[in-house]
Amino acid sequence: MTIAKVEVERFSLTSSKPFDAVVAAFKSAVGQPDIVQFFKETRATSSFEDLARVVERGLGRTDLMLFAQFDLGDILRRESGSRTPKIIRLVVGNPLIMKEMVKHVPDAGSYAPVTVLIDERPDGVHVSYDKMESCLLGYGSSEALAVARALDEKITNLLRECAS
Repeated sequence: MTIAKVEVERFSLTSSKPFDAVVAAFKSAVGQPDIVQFFKETRATSSFEDLARVVERGLGRTDLMLFAQFDLGDILRRESGSRTPKIIRLVVGNPLIMKEMVKHVPDAGSYAPVTVLIDERPDGVHVSYDKMESCLLGYGSSEALAVARALDEKITNLLRECAS
């Protein structure tokens, strides 16, 4: 048995834009394939080239796609009867990018696809992301870290864009 401590860097910023505007900006930048159909198509491919074509069709302008979303605030609002807080967890990524990290560090599969959290607080809408580079730093793979840095840049640029 092995237990390793992983120190994670959290990128977070606060936006003065309304929650729904931040979420809409984020979603407009990432692909939103019918995920059930997407997985059917990827499983049906017979070559990596075919798989890559299916993945590329599902990507948005940021080379990312939305895998899942969880409206965490819905449960809180049901308890309180209020319209707030709004909080959503978005699971996003790109299978081709994930492949490059997992090829060098199998444990990268525990962190990818990544989570973006958008939540409404009294001081504004917070947009947060745990940086992939920090998750993989302890594994010592320069190849995986290079991919992780590029992914971090892609996601943090997207979050800055959505929040501004």
